[in-house]
Amino acid sequence: MHRCIRVLTEKASVQRVCDLLEVNRAGYYATRARAERPSVPCAAGAHLERVFAASGRTYGSRRLAKALQADGTAVGRYRVRTLMRERGLRPVWRRRFVATTQRDDRVPVAENHLNRKFTSAGPNQAWVSDITYIPTATGWSYLAVILDLYSRKVIGWALDRQMPASLTCEALRMALEQRQPEPGLLLHSNQGCQYTSAAWRRLLAQHQIQASMSRRGNCWENAVVECFFLSLKRERVWQRRYANHGEARRDFADDIARFYNTVRIHSTLGYLPSSDYEHPTAANPPNAVSGMT
Repeated sequence: MHRCIRVLTEKASVQRVCDLLEVNRAGYYATRARAERPSVPCAAGAHLERVFAASGRTYGSRRLAKALQADGTAVGRYRVRTLMRERGLRPVWRRRFVATTQRDDRVPVAENHLNRKFTSAGPNQAWVSDITYIPTATGWSYLAVILDLYSRKVIGWALDRQMPASLTCEALRMALEQRQPEPGLLLHSNQGCQYTSAAWRRLLAQHQIQASMSRRGNCWENAVVECFFLSLKRERVWQRRYANHGEARRDFADDIARFYNTVRIHSTLGYLPSSDYEHPTAANPPNAVSGMT
């Protein structure tokens, strides 16, 4: 409408054209003034770009809004969506699948003592563990992790080119060294052969840890660690192309120490990082690189 009036007013008075189009004259001048006003860069947009980059280009609108609000920027999720769209900020990931669970039917499995109780009253009461794959240019690497259910913190991990029982044992030893839990800890896993191996069972018995296992073929009973793997792949692995096993191991160690445990916010934790949620009882994050090569 404003453009139409401008064209017509080149040959007629503004009042005459406004009368013909039944437009208020004051409104016309206000609209023209807004259109001719120089645009001012949005401070929230610039801040959003910095937070998005700091997240490794992984945060969606919900986490970006929470991160901006925590920094004192008054902005809502839907405004963040608009700013992301205007600036072309879009997390992108790819999906791939490789089977990692191999069951040994000759050995007994533990009962499902966790029973989908994915919250914990404090640290070192219930841990969860699983294995996933990491693609590299020289073949697959396999990652075993231990998470504390209380804070979703990665407290132990190991990476290897194969999936022996020593892979999960190495991750558990790191967690035990970091946390030194009291006897009676519950540790939940799937029924993979690594978790039913003699070496794994000896390590649990040595530290008086009670084993818990998901029912066969039921990934929902270990949903917390499954969600962690999905987040890790979306936010880190699928955005990179690792040249070899060593490069993947270094990158994962850096991500856990510098971002996932200390910076990344979790909706389950009230949009706090794991280390902040555990404070003041938090242990140091597992900065050490696993001995598996």
